[in-house]
Amino acid sequence: MDFGFWDVMQILGALAFFIYGMKIMSDGIQRAAGAQLRNILRTMTKNRVLGVFTGFLITALVQSSSATTVMAVSFVNAGLLSLVESAGVLMGANIGTTITGWIVSILGFKIKLNVLSIPLFAIGVPMVFSDRGKIKYWGEFLLGFAILFLGLGYLKDSVPDLKGNTEVLDFLQNFTNWGILSTIFFVLVGTVVTVVVQSSSAAMAITLTMCAQGWLPFEVAAAMILGENIGTTITANIAATVGNREAKRAARIHTLFNVSGVVWMIIAMPFFLKGLTGFINNVYGAFDPFNNPEDMPIGLSAFHTAFNIINVLLLIWFVPLLVKLAKMWVPAKEDDDEDVGLKFIGSSVLTPELATIELQKEAAHFGEIVSRMNGFMRNLINTTDNKEQKKYLEKIKKYEEITDKIEVRITEYITNLANKEITPDTSLKLRSVLNIANDLERAGDIFYSISKTIEKKIKDKDYFLPEQRSNINKMIEKLDEAFKIMLVNLNSPSYSDVEIEEALAAEKELNKLRKKLRKENLKRVGDKDYNSKSAIIYNNVFSTLEKIGDHVLNVTESIVGEI
Repeated sequence: MDFGFWDVMQILGALAFFIYGMKIMSDGIQRAAGAQLRNILRTMTKNRVLGVFTGFLITALVQSSSATTVMAVSFVNAGLLSLVESAGVLMGANIGTTITGWIVSILGFKIKLNVLSIPLFAIGVPMVFSDRGKIKYWGEFLLGFAILFLGLGYLKDSVPDLKGNTEVLDFLQNFTNWGILSTIFFVLVGTVVTVVVQSSSAAMAITLTMCAQGWLPFEVAAAMILGENIGTTITANIAATVGNREAKRAARIHTLFNVSGVVWMIIAMPFFLKGLTGFINNVYGAFDPFNNPEDMPIGLSAFHTAFNIINVLLLIWFVPLLVKLAKMWVPAKEDDDEDVGLKFIGSSVLTPELATIELQKEAAHFGEIVSRMNGFMRNLINTTDNKEQKKYLEKIKKYEEITDKIEVRITEYITNLANKEITPDTSLKLRSVLNIANDLERAGDIFYSISKTIEKKIKDKDYFLPEQRSNINKMIEKLDEAFKIMLVNLNSPSYSDVEIEEALAAEKELNKLRKKLRKENLKRVGDKDYNSKSAIIYNNVFSTLEKIGDHVLNVTESIVGEI
């Protein structure tokens, strides 16, 4: 068989076409129905069975188990799903991804794909030029489908038919005589292929195409499909590397589930394949995927679906055990401090429409971090112990550095999302979060500036009078109230439900107290028992604390869209 470099490039190009079509299709439906998909994932996971159905439904819609698993992991990361709830979604995603195999098997090898793709282009291209966002994104979905079909057609034509050319089969025969070790070997091959192409659907298309052209025996292809089930877990684990501990555990549950299923199927495969073939024979008629390449795609799709359904039915009862094993795999450390720093976002792996929920959770977490600095300031103002003073000065400095880093990371994350095509509604949300991050970082800077003023006061042995300390505490208490209102608003499920009146009232109270303290301070400056240097520091502290209140109000204004 004459098969050279140009033939390899034809196959790689066809595969790239297939993957690109799948990406456009998946991104299009996520943009068109991102909010609905989010709501489905948040509301339909009350128990394991509903979670399985949800995972199946979303994966069948977006045609990407990777997108569903990354969504599930990121929602665990954001605290919107528990580990048990995520397990059901991840299991359902495994069943949903088998739909791709059926599309490829039934349409890819039974119908001329050009007949399907050209009409889809005719419908999709005008929709893409529409001014209405939803129509445009559904058009992208159709274009993705058309490109996927074209890629699959080119892939089928690029892989040479081996009838009369048995060299490849003779080569593979060397690896098929080791019994169960042969099965394990081809499971590893399937895993590697999936990791390389970063898509179990693309790996499945490659496997089905090679079977249809007579490259792979049926049992070898089945083993490769098992490997593709393991390879697809890599995406979730990559997404979890930048997530918190719970996100890592969710990704490990996915790995444990898929690997456990592959282990029992490797043992049962000879009996399972014969039983499945016999069942299809009774229902479908003459059917022999072991010897007839034309029957292999349907046989493999049936195997893929049957395996994943049975695996879910078996292991859904062991979810608590999988959760326990995942916790052992990713244990909590004694010095684990997941409260500080980024908690909900990492690398941008989702479309902007699906990433906004994590950004809003991160903004709320950022607000909680900055609010703690008010407590540190209270302790710094009220303690006279040198060690305690040093401790809180260091804490405020550490948190100021953290706020700088968080603001930079949030800005980078939003910038990365903004480089993609986004809906107007999503653009407004991203801008709100960006403004929120800027104000929170500025509040952290002001806390640090006050701490430096206090540090100099301590070094110069300038002391506040009891009434001055008491008044600063009143300002800190008012600021506490403003922070509490801000945090409630940041944690609102929907920014559109937030009202600004309470935040405005809290900021007015801070302004009123600041004016009162300034007036009283000016009256006392000439008194003999009133140290002028301490009075200047005192004025600086309560005035600067009020400026933090301005930034706290700005956060709520960004939430309601007034900035």
